[in-house]
Amino acid sequence: EVLVEPMIPAPFLIVCGGGHIGRALVPLAAPLGFVPIVVEDLEELGNRERFPGAARIIDSFDVRDWKDVPLDGRSYAVIVTRDHQVDQRLLESLLDHDLAYLGMIGSQRKVLTFRQRLINKGFAEERLARVHAPIGLDIGADTPEEIALSIAAELVRVRAARRAADFAERGLMLAKERRPASCKLGADTDGEGDPGAGSAG
Repeated sequence: EVLVEPMIPAPFLIVCGGGHIGRALVPLAAPLGFVPIVVEDLEELGNRERFPGAARIIDSFDVRDWKDVPLDGRSYAVIVTRDHQVDQRLLESLLDHDLAYLGMIGSQRKVLTFRQRLINKGFAEERLARVHAPIGLDIGADTPEEIALSIAAELVRVRAARRAADFAERGLMLAKERRPASCKLGADTDGEGDPGAGSAG
């Protein structure tokens, strides 16, 4: 029996916001197996000097301008901009996509306010429940670097859970494919077999 380990492409990490938290988070992405994409509309916050390790830097918060960026299960999106209105616009736009992860920074008050606004706009509560907000694992983070670490830890945890679910599903599919047809109860079709062969005995 040959064990085949599937090759899984590195997922994308879309960091919306080039401020202190974004700057601390992006360098953590590649070592953890993510391809970082920075989204920032201000040149002074979104440039190669600040983000030398970014695969791409996009200068627009309008999702329609994100050419060739996969907004599906291959991508993890983090909203950490400097503007609450930008945060909400991004959240509304990205909620329409089935991302692997969608998280937004903010206080509990901000999160609850956004949630109510989105419900009033007709967004389903089930979809809102998928948003990780406040973002990051609760490790008592305070500084931008600590917050970035808490976000990175949550990204790794979510990715691990998704991989485990995918592997479990693959295993179930393989088990079904390998199950021989003769295992069915009453598979004896010529009438000459042991009448008790198909019983649970």
